[in-house]
Amino acid sequence: MEFFAISLLNGLSYGLLLFMLSSGLTLIFSMMGVLNFAHASFYMLGAYFAYTVTSVLGFWPALIIAPLLVGLIGAAFEKFCLRRVHKFGHVPELLVTFGLSYILVELVQLVWGRIAVDYRVPESLSGPLFTLYGTQFPMYRGFMMLVALFMLLAVWLLLKRTRIGLVIQAALTHPETAEALGHNVPRVFMLVFGGGAALAGLAGVIGGNAFVTEPSMAAAVGSVIFVVVVVGGMGSLVGAFLASLLIGVIQTFAVAVDSSLLGAAATLGVTVTPATFGYALLKLKVSQIAPILPYLFLVLMLTFRPKGLLGTREG
Repeated sequence: MEFFAISLLNGLSYGLLLFMLSSGLTLIFSMMGVLNFAHASFYMLGAYFAYTVTSVLGFWPALIIAPLLVGLIGAAFEKFCLRRVHKFGHVPELLVTFGLSYILVELVQLVWGRIAVDYRVPESLSGPLFTLYGTQFPMYRGFMMLVALFMLLAVWLLLKRTRIGLVIQAALTHPETAEALGHNVPRVFMLVFGGGAALAGLAGVIGGNAFVTEPSMAAAVGSVIFVVVVVGGMGSLVGAFLASLLIGVIQTFAVAVDSSLLGAAATLGVTVTPATFGYALLKLKVSQIAPILPYLFLVLMLTFRPKGLLGTREG
C-alpha cells in the first residue's frame, strides 16, 4: 500500500508538470494550427531566466518575471518570423520552429555554459508537506501540483468564459469576420503564441529546480510533450491534462518496479521457456522499458485512435 500511494503521488506530480509543459503547445496548436517544435526550448529558457532572476530578486519575483520574458520572446518570434512563413503551410512552420530550438540551445550555452546551473528549490518550499507511511512528500511537489491545477483552471476560464477567449476562437475559425468587427487577427495570434510560450516558461520556473537546469533539458522533455499532445488529442486542453496524468502515473510506476516481464508472466501462470520467441525481451526489467512506454502509447494511439483521447482533429 505504501508503494502504491507514494508512487501515485509522484506520478501525479510528474504528470502535472507534463501538463504544464504541454498546455502551451496545445493552446498554440488549437488556436493557430502550428506545431511549435521550439516549445521545449521555451521551457528551458524559463528555467534559466528564473535562475538568473532568483539570484538577484528571489524565487517569487522570478515566478512572474521569467514567464513574461519568455512570452515576449515568443510573441516577437511569431511577429517577425513565424508570421512570414505561415502562409506557406505546416512544413515551413515546423522547420522555422525547429531552427529556433537549436538557436536557443546554442544561446543558452553561450550565456550560461554547458554544465548544469545551481538553481535550487526556495527555502520556504523545501520542507516536507506531509508524511505518508513514514515517507515524506516534498512541499515543493505539492506546490508544483497546485500551480498546474491553477493553470488548467485559468486557461479554461480564459478561453470559455471571457470575451478574450471568444475573440481568439473567432479569429481562428472566422478571421475575415473578426477583422470586419475591428479585431486585429495577427495581433491575436501573436498574443496566443506569446501566451503559449509564457506557459512553457512557467513550467521551466517550476520544473527547473525540481529536476536539473541544463542545456539538454529541452531535448529530454521535448519528445514527451508531443506524445502528450497526440495521445490527449490534438488541440484538446482537457485531453492533454488526462494524457499527462496517464503517462506520468504509468511511467512512474514502471520506473519503480524492479521485477522482470518474465516474473510477471510466471505470476500470471504463463510458462515461458528459453525457446519462446521474445524470451530475451521478457528478461528485461519493467524499469528498463519505462522510457519507451510513452512512445508505445503514441504508436498505439495513432494506429487505433488517431484523434487521441478527446481530440477533434487528426493533425
